[in-house]
Amino acid sequence: MYGAGVASLAQPEQVSLLREYLDMRRTSLRLCAPLSVEDHSLQPMPDASPAKWHLAHTTWFFETFVLAQYQPHYRPPHPEFRSLFNSYYNSIGDRPLRALRHVLSRPSLEEVRSYRDRVDEAMASLIERELPPAAIDLITLGIHHEQQHQELIVTDVKNGLWANPLRPAYREQPQARSTSEPIAPLQWKGFVAGLYPIGFTSVGFAFDNEGPPHRVYLEPFRLASRLVTNAEYLEFMRAGGYTTPTLWLSDGWDAVRANQWTAPLYWEQRDSEWWNYTVEGMQPLRLDEPICHVSFYEADAFARWSGARLPTEFEWETAARSCTIAGNFQDNGIFHPQRPSQHPLIPNDRMSGAPGTERLMQMFGDVWEWTASAYTPYPNFKPAAGAVGEYNGKFMCNQMVLRGGSCATPLSHIRATYRNFFPPHVRWQFMGVRLANGD
Repeated sequence: MYGAGVASLAQPEQVSLLREYLDMRRTSLRLCAPLSVEDHSLQPMPDASPAKWHLAHTTWFFETFVLAQYQPHYRPPHPEFRSLFNSYYNSIGDRPLRALRHVLSRPSLEEVRSYRDRVDEAMASLIERELPPAAIDLITLGIHHEQQHQELIVTDVKNGLWANPLRPAYREQPQARSTSEPIAPLQWKGFVAGLYPIGFTSVGFAFDNEGPPHRVYLEPFRLASRLVTNAEYLEFMRAGGYTTPTLWLSDGWDAVRANQWTAPLYWEQRDSEWWNYTVEGMQPLRLDEPICHVSFYEADAFARWSGARLPTEFEWETAARSCTIAGNFQDNGIFHPQRPSQHPLIPNDRMSGAPGTERLMQMFGDVWEWTASAYTPYPNFKPAAGAVGEYNGKFMCNQMVLRGGSCATPLSHIRATYRNFFPPHVRWQFMGVRLANGD
């Protein structure tokens, strides 16, 4: 992990690490609090996992990679969990098929929570000791790993509840209402040609796929000042976007026909009006909010219809380095993308091609932004040794890169260099669109 190798912690820093660990673990349980016991076992499709499995797997991570190596005399309370809650670490051993995680009615939710308590007690005892850098690195990785699963708890539960014909809500509290003021018009922020730094170079944690740092030459480009809205995407739909094959990549057109896509995921028409499913249940579609739950194929087709394109991940990172990391994240508790005027970011014009007043908004939070870049290794990338080396590198095939985080991402988890990745056909994550163009 680039930036994750630090010296043994002094006592005050050990207290800080323990606090960070326990706060993160409580957050996972808090996200599950609105769920019934039955809700914890929802798995509507193979790409998603039950909330109970997320709670157990993240605990398994600390037990398998940290406690087993660094806590003397630790004995797993359930040795059979070593294979039961393994995800994709082939060097650890066998595991149940991902698509069948919903059949794990045993252990019960109560037993999984007890398992978490046992591991948390052992982890707290471990963190109170002076630790070598390698142990601190693994604990830090485990914290960020569980933050990823916290986002998946929100998105997987949302998909599971939506699959129910009753369209039940994850929670009943009302969502923050958008104002009636007009949203900021879409403008273009220019960046000059040149060599730009790419990858993580700061102090602190980063995933291995964010490095090694290197330079990339970029031609002049422009980035849209805000995300694409529902209203703009509706124009694409009304213009025949889903029925015009020339707008689509070949694989994308096959996906449209095979899946009978006619609108973004969670959209439904009721009495000629569009509604969409949210964590508060079905709601009338708000036209000024960012388009969300679209695949890479849909994002690419919309960009082509607009006379623009998707940014490369290097263009996105270059632009994001000029912005403050702020926005609508998991910490806000909204779990829904918000209108652009609510989250402006302050630009630094040192990389701008012109001294204009264009402002980049929503670069962080709200929705993950599809890029035109395939998920491949940076020059001289080498995965970490051992089982943790399977964390990112093994997925560098048939995936596209997304940037910026979403309304389900913890604020402390995101960076300008963060590289998320998903296959181009998936839609159940909070995924949206920002346009780019040549200068």
